[in-house]
Amino acid sequence: MGKSKTTKFKRSQFNSIGLPVNAVKEVDVEEEDQGDGSPAAELLEKLQSPSADVREFACASISRVVQQSQTIPGFLQRDAVRRLGPMLLDSCLAVRETATGALNLSACGDQEVCEDMAKHDVMTPLTALLREQCCAGFEGAAELMKGQKNVVEDVANEAVNLLWNESSSQALSVFNKTGLLDVVVQCLERHPQNVELAISAHCLHTVTEDNPELLCSLNTAVLGVLENVLLSSQPGMAHTLLRTLAATLWNMKGSLPAARQAQTLNAVVATLSRCLDLDTGTLIPELRQAEEARHNSTPGVDEHAVGELLVEEMEDEEEAPRYRRNGKADNDFSDLLPRGKEELREATALLTAQQTSLEIIVNMCCSDPSDDEWEEESSSDESDMGPDGLCDGVSNPMSPLCLSAEVHGALISHSIPEKVLKKTDFPRKEAMDVCNQNPSWRSLTKMQRVQSRALTCLHSILSAMDAESLGGVVAVQGAAQQLSTLVFGAAITKDEEFLDAVISAMRSLLQMIASKNIPQQCMTPQQLMSLSEAGTRCEVVSVRVNAVAILGITGSTLAKEKGTAATLQMIGNALLQVATRDADLVVNGEALDALFDVFADGHEAEMAAKNIQLLPALKALQPVFKAKIRKEGRGKYSPQQLCVLDNIKVNLRRFIGYLDKVMKK
Repeated sequence: MGKSKTTKFKRSQFNSIGLPVNAVKEVDVEEEDQGDGSPAAELLEKLQSPSADVREFACASISRVVQQSQTIPGFLQRDAVRRLGPMLLDSCLAVRETATGALNLSACGDQEVCEDMAKHDVMTPLTALLREQCCAGFEGAAELMKGQKNVVEDVANEAVNLLWNESSSQALSVFNKTGLLDVVVQCLERHPQNVELAISAHCLHTVTEDNPELLCSLNTAVLGVLENVLLSSQPGMAHTLLRTLAATLWNMKGSLPAARQAQTLNAVVATLSRCLDLDTGTLIPELRQAEEARHNSTPGVDEHAVGELLVEEMEDEEEAPRYRRNGKADNDFSDLLPRGKEELREATALLTAQQTSLEIIVNMCCSDPSDDEWEEESSSDESDMGPDGLCDGVSNPMSPLCLSAEVHGALISHSIPEKVLKKTDFPRKEAMDVCNQNPSWRSLTKMQRVQSRALTCLHSILSAMDAESLGGVVAVQGAAQQLSTLVFGAAITKDEEFLDAVISAMRSLLQMIASKNIPQQCMTPQQLMSLSEAGTRCEVVSVRVNAVAILGITGSTLAKEKGTAATLQMIGNALLQVATRDADLVVNGEALDALFDVFADGHEAEMAAKNIQLLPALKALQPVFKAKIRKEGRGKYSPQQLCVLDNIKVNLRRFIGYLDKVMKK
């Protein structure tokens, strides 16, 4: 419910009759689209059975089938939400638990599914279930024998997961009006007894985002519960993850009393720092060894068979949508793990905690990050803006990231920049080898996402801090070498997420190096052009934008040195090609902006400009660029983007005039 959610542990992927997922899928696909006899109709009909076992089976089967997104419309058309709703309050707790899983259509579908479920009033039975299970159920449940399953809390956990995935404005309104905040806090308070339920209860972070009505009701008791979790000391990676999630208390800082803000900030950063200190390269092999030792002491377990079955499920999951972040499918670490894989769960929790820590630090470094990074730095002429740096009522896109003195001090005192940089060299070979050697651990190869998050985090830190805050010139040069090794240590063919992260971090670092005149030799001209070529071929616009920006930053630095005309010619030709041929106006504009920087001044730049015929090329491009803005601009691009593009258009005219004078010398 809201814009984002944190990864949670999920149930086993085995259905109620013990078939693997792919077996269920084959049956479903074969029988789908057979009119009233379809699986959807038959399973929904079974919900009316007087037998609790049949109702449970039907709910569990629906839960499995809807993980294939193409089956969801068939269930919605048959009024599945209204027919499943009463199952949330079934007299049998097992039915309640499986019914919440069946209603997790929102986890497997898109935003339209969430809206449709809200329209069909899923929140009414869900609210009643949460109140009954959490308010009365926890206290009313009988004392359980050690090791016995707590069904009440299992049902509550499933219900909170369903609540978390209901990301519609209508659902958020119901949450506010029905006072579900108290219910979620009660689940969070169960963290000493049930860490999984407490982790689910961190939907509290999600529902408080951009929700001023709810933020006003965050009293000291609620904040106190979060602080208690943050300061808890239970061992284990699940509790490490829980404490990391509690660090999202940062997003509620406005509700904290002024006298406690500094103390809370320090506790949050200390928690994130301790999480990043954990060495996955050591811990993951240790966890795998512990699992092997446990299996060796428990004869009769065919680990390889279990691992192969899990791999089949995970391969099947590659086709299925994950739980959503920001309303989009997101392949994360949290593959559904069978019970009994405690060490694998621990490793998953560790990786999720480190990823979450890095994401929180990004939020701390950038209070209002723009989705259009190209707008952050532009050489557009500020004289075309108003006296307050505004253009047609749009705020100045050149504004730097905002970092308060308190946050800056806390991050520096806990050595966060150094720890983030260390995480960019992740994952270590030892951990990757362990995961690749065992089928059931192979899913953890997705730990490379931590590296991408670390690179994004480094980009934010570089954009918000100065060289001295990062450790001075030597530290900045070391960071440049580290990024260069990451990019050029292997072929530049990594996935788009990694390329986007590393290229944005490199852009920010090179910008800092250039602005401080710090000597650097992190890229040869050949490497620079290889990076540019890989970046400008990428389908992701931000990658192409950052690739041409790197060319511009490097070229403007080289233009001040002697004997660089040949390299400047390569850069100029590459930028001209992007400015002329790229299909996106934002990328065209960034390429032109980079050309202005590279060829603005200097003897080497003048020689290179003549050799590549820059002036006639820009004269030919000028009317095309203007026409493209006029034709495609309105409606396709944001007001801020259009503001920058208009400035680039003006600067293009001025730059052509400048080159005219230079070439006549």
